[in-house]
Amino acid sequence: MKPSISAIVLTFNEEKNLENCLKSIADLVSEIIIVDCGSTDETLEIAKRYGAKIFEHPFINQAEQFNWALDNVPISGDWILKLDADEYLLPELKREIGEILPSTPKETTGFFIKRRVYFMNRWIKHGGYYPVWFLRLWRSGMARSEDKKMDEHIVLLEGKAGKLRNDFVDDNKNGLSAWIEKHKKYAIREAEDVVAGNVGDTKNRKSYYKLPPFLRVIIYFKYRYFFKLGFLDGWAGTKFHFLHGFWYRWLVDKKILELSKKTKSVS
Repeated sequence: MKPSISAIVLTFNEEKNLENCLKSIADLVSEIIIVDCGSTDETLEIAKRYGAKIFEHPFINQAEQFNWALDNVPISGDWILKLDADEYLLPELKREIGEILPSTPKETTGFFIKRRVYFMNRWIKHGGYYPVWFLRLWRSGMARSEDKKMDEHIVLLEGKAGKLRNDFVDDNKNGLSAWIEKHKKYAIREAEDVVAGNVGDTKNRKSYYKLPPFLRVIIYFKYRYFFKLGFLDGWAGTKFHFLHGFWYRWLVDKKILELSKKTKSVS
């Protein structure tokens, strides 16, 4: 028996990514819900080809947009699957979901799934970047997104979560320039969270932000690239670990200092 799953995908100009995403879930889920914030490319045409239900809502941040969908969109599935437009399910994960959901006990209300990140066509296996687990599948009404501007996670409201064996893939096809521009915006959002004291409740993040600005960036990059073997990911991996583990984190600290100065001057 096919499980009753509603897939929710947030979009904005995702014509290069969305086809892979929807193709990977089309024969698994019972409905596809697209929440778009003003795409001007072929995103919505692609969504229509897969019979998606399309809703429009102005974008503030990922957490707000996704929680808006949970609160305002008619969702028919017994389960909810969250995917970004640049993500897709591996065939073995799709088979596993189809097999496991019908026999899942009621006390299990969600499942964590491993993310496999590709950058410039290279699987980033090292640097502490794999495996990383995310709650991406849960019973309808049993989870919500954290109220954060960046690095938000889906959290269960009740019950317990299991883990699936197989992976979903994060493989953005928009190119390096788009990646850099996106992370400039991410840096501002993360800095705003940090200045507001909203750094999350994980020990690693709390410990990181207790270290001095900029020094922590150097320590983190060295830890990730050498101690966690990021250099084994090859030349594409070197670019990724430098951009994500050094350049981006340095930019976040720069924005934190800028926002802190503005906050002090206003007060």
